[in-house]
Amino acid sequence: MAVRVVPASGGSVGEQAGWHALADLAGGGTPELHLTGRRAPRRRLASTPSGRGARTGRRLLIYTQDGLGLGHLRRASSLASEFLAGDDAGSVLTISDSPLGSLIRDVAHHDYLKLPSIVKTGPGDWHPHALPMTIREVLRLRSRLILNAATAFRPDVLLVDHMPHGALGELMPTLDALRDSPTRMVLGVRDIIDDPAVVQRRWHSEGAYEALATYYDQVLVYGSSDVFDLPNAYAWPDELMRMVRFCGYVCTPAPVVRRRLAAPRLGLEPRGSMVVAMAGGGADAHALMSTLVDAVPDICAAHPCTFVVVTGPFMPEADRRDLKRRAAGLPVRIRTMVGDPMRYVAAADLVVAMAGYNTTVEVLRVGTPALLVPRRGPSAEQRMRARAFAARGWVSQLDPDDLEPGRLANGVLRALAGGRATVGAPPDLGGVARAAGALHAAALASRATVTSRRPPIVAALPGGQVVG
Repeated sequence: MAVRVVPASGGSVGEQAGWHALADLAGGGTPELHLTGRRAPRRRLASTPSGRGARTGRRLLIYTQDGLGLGHLRRASSLASEFLAGDDAGSVLTISDSPLGSLIRDVAHHDYLKLPSIVKTGPGDWHPHALPMTIREVLRLRSRLILNAATAFRPDVLLVDHMPHGALGELMPTLDALRDSPTRMVLGVRDIIDDPAVVQRRWHSEGAYEALATYYDQVLVYGSSDVFDLPNAYAWPDELMRMVRFCGYVCTPAPVVRRRLAAPRLGLEPRGSMVVAMAGGGADAHALMSTLVDAVPDICAAHPCTFVVVTGPFMPEADRRDLKRRAAGLPVRIRTMVGDPMRYVAAADLVVAMAGYNTTVEVLRVGTPALLVPRRGPSAEQRMRARAFAARGWVSQLDPDDLEPGRLANGVLRALAGGRATVGAPPDLGGVARAAGALHAAALASRATVTSRRPPIVAALPGGQVVG
């Protein structure tokens, strides 16, 4: 469905704040981005004796922005593995800025491009993680790397994770370059992005709605509409809603070790119940982990337990040392990372975790009871997810404003006692297969079609902006 974005009063689309950092990609000055509509329906090729149509294997390019987290990269890795499992000759190139590089090991036909890392400290506020450069300089470097990789790789499908225009608009030159190619553009978003008012304001001011309307063919939502109806919550216009497909929650497709066998295989001999605490990358997990360690004496006085605390690779070393000091003499093991986190989840009687997407849905997949303590901010995403899941009886939750040793000890003891009943349907955890299937379908459509133009349609964007 082709649309033409008409800039809101107050400046051209190229003057939107999200694209200022890319100004001199065009050789000086703010680029004038003429967004005249996503390609019209493609007509079938009679034959493709050479070029992309003659290639064996479908090509998927994934862009994911994770900073010091692990969730987006884990989800992208699961989708890449599932995509390749469906096409022995396929290939996937993942573009990511995670300091860990790639999470995929020993999978044929996958590689990754590491971007210089940037870190988000608040809505629209980013800074370089390591390089002593300005954010403007790093964004320019990242944008060029993405553009060069995309045009050289020539993907059948570009899967963009979370942000339609990339971090601060860094994807715009790439989207523009691929716009008149057969490449299918797909946006993948987790179940909840942030508070609706925040998302509508940021996406409008940064040009995300315009990018979605102009460049994309499909939106895959990694969640269930009956839990959180993302396009309605974020006031998407009807023409954008028609691109949306809810896939269910995306989980790692690897098999899970049965719980009664997992602990011995891990070399663990827990005394009493086993409680595993984890929080993804761990950059902001010290408050939860330290409170849990401080609660251990009260918990063990009522219910004997052994604790395994997985701090994550991005927890500051000073915070990690503080946890080890607090845990001295207690039945607590502190580990930075573990080779297979899901085996620890499977071995546990209870998981205490923050409410990030991947940790939460992986725990649901294994079936271990969970107590979620969402982060306070800057995003409301985790609080919204924890409340929605707890309301359905899938997890227990403790609000971060109530995080202190006594209340956390009570929450752990209640969760170990069980008794929560699922309200309504269980979570739909089949998202990885459905999303990979949609990407394969998009790749086949890319191979079979070419671009053409047609008159744009008219639609309304949030905030009163008109497209058409």
